[in-house]
Amino acid sequence: MSPKSRGRPAGRGRAKPRRQPVREVRLSDRALRDARRFEAAENVLDAEVWASDWLGQAWFGAPLGERDAEQMLCLEVTGRASSRPSRHGLAAVSALARVAPVSEHDMLEGTVRILAETQPLPAFLQAPGWTPVAGWRAVDVWESERVLFVEFDGPTPHTVMASVLDVGGVVVNKLAVLQPDAAAAWGDLREDGEVPMPLAGQQAEEVLAELAAALRQTDMRWPRHDDEDFVGLRALAWARCRDHLGDWPEWEALPEAERAALIDDFVVTAGLGDDDVTRSLADLFIDYGDGYLTARPLGWSPGTVMLFLADWLPRKVALDA
Repeated sequence: MSPKSRGRPAGRGRAKPRRQPVREVRLSDRALRDARRFEAAENVLDAEVWASDWLGQAWFGAPLGERDAEQMLCLEVTGRASSRPSRHGLAAVSALARVAPVSEHDMLEGTVRILAETQPLPAFLQAPGWTPVAGWRAVDVWESERVLFVEFDGPTPHTVMASVLDVGGVVVNKLAVLQPDAAAAWGDLREDGEVPMPLAGQQAEEVLAELAAALRQTDMRWPRHDDEDFVGLRALAWARCRDHLGDWPEWEALPEAERAALIDDFVVTAGLGDDDVTRSLADLFIDYGDGYLTARPLGWSPGTVMLFLADWLPRKVALDA
């Protein structure tokens, strides 16, 4: 043992191996890994549901104020698929191109063309688009709940269903992809004690416009709506109805003559006496109904009454004894 090394612990003085930093597993990494299970799939609807689910996870996990989560997922998936071309990478990009926001179509479709030069095309890539062929609406008597059905023709005929609630704000409560003619079974699913919601046929384009307007309002809610069926199919539903989204409707106040007639009717039927208190209460009810209810001003569902008494009234109105 040399004098210089006497008493020195074994291994001291040697260069320590550098540890490689652990890279975070991103949502895009998981999506690409998951794409292996459908890279050879032929059913384009399955591919769209897969892509919609991953886009939904990106949308739901984004913090308040983040508007580009879906775009970022598309960007990262295309980047990783391009740097390491593979069959499942091409399948993932192709599926995203079917249901992603319009702003990402050029990037996704361009990446598909590049990857197709070295990888076999997914069987579902050449599938045509979907054609809406029929629509239906079922609405309760207060217009506080709607169920929308749109049937699509194409490679795999199917029906998109949406349950829309309108109590304290519009929200698409649930989404589903069902078999063709699913709307015909709606009546059988309703139980005897439930509020009547008769089904009525409507132009498919009108139902898609109604769905688009409801999705727009649902997207504005915070915290984001967390129903799994909604999150997983949100992007697919938007892809089907986005072209039918209209402008925000203009609100017009109830004409004074109609308001006065409603107050007179209330006084006659309420049994409270024709005085300032009764008329002021009637005027208050009309204010709320005209400004907050879809079936204004008389569409008072039980849920709306609860919100009026427990939330709006204590915050907005000062009543004397």
